[in-house]
Amino acid sequence: MMKLSRLIELIVLPLIGATLMLGLWALASGTVSKDLPSPAQAWRESRLYIQEPLAYRGELDQGILRFTALSLVLVAKGYTLALLIGTPLGFMLGASKLFSRTFDPIFQILRPVSPLAWLPLGLVLFSGFRQNTSELAALFTIAVCAMWPTVLNTAVGVRAVPQDYLNVARVLRLSPLKTLFKILVPATLPYMFTGFRLSLGIAWLVIVAAEMLTGRPGVGGFLWQEYNSLIYSHIILCILVIGLVGFLLDRLMSLIEANLPAIIAAPSVAVRWLRSARADGRSVVDAVS
Repeated sequence: MMKLSRLIELIVLPLIGATLMLGLWALASGTVSKDLPSPAQAWRESRLYIQEPLAYRGELDQGILRFTALSLVLVAKGYTLALLIGTPLGFMLGASKLFSRTFDPIFQILRPVSPLAWLPLGLVLFSGFRQNTSELAALFTIAVCAMWPTVLNTAVGVRAVPQDYLNVARVLRLSPLKTLFKILVPATLPYMFTGFRLSLGIAWLVIVAAEMLTGRPGVGGFLWQEYNSLIYSHIILCILVIGLVGFLLDRLMSLIEANLPAIIAAPSVAVRWLRSARADGRSVVDAVS
């Protein structure tokens, strides 16, 4: 009985939802807008990009998987930059009242600024790099827009560390560096990871806007090109791919978050296993000799 209910929950209900959405889409294409392609028409006009996902016919005429890979590579670079900047800022914001009072108002003002506003500034900042201006501007935009959840969640996590933990660090006379890595980081990690997850979602949203405005090859660039060409089926394809990739990225981060204790413990377990294996090897050698 439990397996049947689980099957209904995981497969049957999502299929019903998808069928209803397709029905609404078909209804809208026949009534609300005649220019909106029906599901069948969208499939006919877009299947080349799906059936040949790795094809390369030109910079802005590639398989949908190639476009997605180009976007994900840029997202990975900008997201990494966002974490490298946002995590230390979050620790300083949470640990230092002076730093918080000085910079928190500035962060709160900059945080809601749209990526559509940051991208032109990035193009101006990196205009001296003639060959990589658009890529650097996109990385700048992704980093600036995606780092705020990491900054704010890390700061909240640092402020939530129990005072008893810090008192123990003082009693043991731990250095600031040891206090950071032995107490603050482990206690703050759940908050940090929530910020990481939110930052990844924002980074994926920003890359679409960045590619649309700069004309870079990728899902966003392809979407903008097809909009200018009035090929609406390809626009729908891009929207579905953007949503699917965003969903998969969120599920991946959720899976990592659920197994975070095991992932953190993995290096120490590996070290203990190697030490045990070396000790067993020495025992065998001593026995033979």
